[in-house]
Amino acid sequence: MTPETRPALRRYPHAERQDLVRELHGLRVPDPYGWLEDGEAAATRRWSMEQQALYEAERADLPGLERWRAEVSALDAVDRAGSPEVRGGRTFRLRRRADQEHAVLVVAEAGTAERVLLDPGALDPSGRTVLDRWEPSVEGDLLACQLSRNGTEDSLLRVIDVATGAIVDGPVDRVRRSSIGWLPGGEAFYYVRHLDPRLHPGEERYHRRVYLHRVGTSPEADALVFGDGRDRTQFYSVSVTRDGRWLGVTATLGTGRGTDVYLADLSAGPLERPLLRPVQEGMDAATRLHAVSGTGPRDPVWLRTDRDAVRGRVVACRPDELHRGPAAWREVIPERPDAVLTHLVVLSGPELKHPLGLAAWTRDTVAEVTVHDLVEARQVATVPLPGTGAVGDFSAGPPGSHEAWFAYTDFVTPPRVLRFDARTCRVSGGGHDAADAAVAAGAVTRQVAFPSRDGTTVRMFVISPTGRPDVPRPALLTGYGGFGRTMSPRYRAQVLAWVRAGGVFAWAGLRGGGEEGEAWHRAGSREHKQNTFDDFAAAADLLTAEGWTAPGRLAIMGGSNGGLLVGAALTQQPERFAAVACMSPLLDMVRYESSGLGPSWTPEYGSADDPALLPTLLAYSPYHRVTPGTAYPAVLLTAADGDTRTDPLHARKMCAALQHATSGTGPVLLRLEHGVGHADRSASRAVALQAECLAFLAHHVGLPAPEGGPPRQ
Repeated sequence: MTPETRPALRRYPHAERQDLVRELHGLRVPDPYGWLEDGEAAATRRWSMEQQALYEAERADLPGLERWRAEVSALDAVDRAGSPEVRGGRTFRLRRRADQEHAVLVVAEAGTAERVLLDPGALDPSGRTVLDRWEPSVEGDLLACQLSRNGTEDSLLRVIDVATGAIVDGPVDRVRRSSIGWLPGGEAFYYVRHLDPRLHPGEERYHRRVYLHRVGTSPEADALVFGDGRDRTQFYSVSVTRDGRWLGVTATLGTGRGTDVYLADLSAGPLERPLLRPVQEGMDAATRLHAVSGTGPRDPVWLRTDRDAVRGRVVACRPDELHRGPAAWREVIPERPDAVLTHLVVLSGPELKHPLGLAAWTRDTVAEVTVHDLVEARQVATVPLPGTGAVGDFSAGPPGSHEAWFAYTDFVTPPRVLRFDARTCRVSGGGHDAADAAVAAGAVTRQVAFPSRDGTTVRMFVISPTGRPDVPRPALLTGYGGFGRTMSPRYRAQVLAWVRAGGVFAWAGLRGGGEEGEAWHRAGSREHKQNTFDDFAAAADLLTAEGWTAPGRLAIMGGSNGGLLVGAALTQQPERFAAVACMSPLLDMVRYESSGLGPSWTPEYGSADDPALLPTLLAYSPYHRVTPGTAYPAVLLTAADGDTRTDPLHARKMCAALQHATSGTGPVLLRLEHGVGHADRSASRAVALQAECLAFLAHHVGLPAPEGGPPRQ
């Protein structure tokens, strides 16, 4: 069925279907909409404007859109605060009030109230400037901050005087969410910067290096410390103990799991040329170094690693023996067969008999926190949590402190910061209030387990008005299944909005994620990627078979790698779903390496340049599986022109292919947003995106818009 013969329900903008075929390793790979890759071409811009006009016309007719927007906005309008960072008598934290568009960075001196130090909204009333990362100096008198605009995540780094707010250094360009390793005294720090793009045209977001920057000097005079001659896709991080003794550097190949780790004793040589000794090199294992102030060459440092322990463990080693590798390691927190180690904070205050490790785990995707004596290698406590949820944003107090902080959240609890006291192994700050109870009303969470196509057990959270499949309801299924990321229970306004309207929201933990450790991740990556899609299909089967929903009432939604997930589900089993929201997606898996951060993702997906993996990529690549004459469900593709991770070309090409191919009655629409990117955005723009996706999906599965007041049963 061509656009000219399609029933007169809607007429899509014309997209030339070219006879472009690429021959790769003897395979002919059609790419009829390859011309849409060039976002600046006049034809692409004209087509995109026509698609936007079509979307705006369809959006105007969405039933209850304003009620969805009001509900999501109300549920999102909660006060949020991050874990504090204590430096030199000052406490820094991110805080966002319910009425603010962006989180602001606040600081408090001892005995004084918090004051705003950095407000992205005040710097840019348009809301397009985002605070990407920040790090106070050891003494707390300076702050290194990184801000980007229009969603690009290409940051400018500046140094601010904390007392006055004045900029004392910068901007330093070619920085992207770099870690910062301050040296005592605030005169210098280590950081990560890209090479001048003129050296490698078209690769401006690669070729990273670690530098030493002296505050007040030109960044072009910075000393190159690490990274020369290494692969262009390597990512680096830096850390310095607060006494300035130890510099740690990690290197990973793209988004691969294998971590090269190096440690330098900064007291042993010039800061510009630290002698970085390998802790781990060339191993397919993720390892993170934890060192504290006051550590000497014969004192222990700790490594959180999945080397020889796919679910993670912690080992201790002396810096003067790290060169011996695992032979010098002493296990202090063993691998657990039932849980995955996700975080570690080391506390070594003088009131503690021995250093303690505050460890976070996920067991069946739910967080647990334990406390361990790092000398006697034994668990000493389990930390009670407010509910069945997730933890993160860990921070420790100043050197010698017995305090740590971390955030807790679940599907009905907005993030809250808990304080841990190592002297008593207790937490405070976890109570629920009346506002929490009002939000939680009418939203009950259950976790279910089910077999995938090959018999593997998969788990999923189902959030519904009653907690049981009492009647078939409109259901919305989401997942991710990539990069070792765990789909933990987290507060999301769109989840509660859907459930409070009377629907079922399902949150699946698929292979490719980190729910069961590194083996689970690898079982859904590269040549095993189809397992992710099979797990998702099994989740959909369960929702229907157990009566949570019914045929014709199931929608799916996913973003980024989750956009690839729902794109694959859409093209492999189009009859199964009534509607799809495919957000910031990867969809052309033959060409994904040619744009955005694609070259960094070959450890996850493999490369089309590899003749052994090209058939795998081509077999599930959603763009290449679109088949003319198929009755595809209603599809909403979303993209942003500032997205430097997943280029909007994926959504454009898929939109054109589906509009040409579908014989279904549901629309295929493209929502292209300007001035934002892949990650953080202002609260109102995030609410608008979520509400429009929910309204689109709800319309096609028969879920009435929220009416306000008590949740619909």
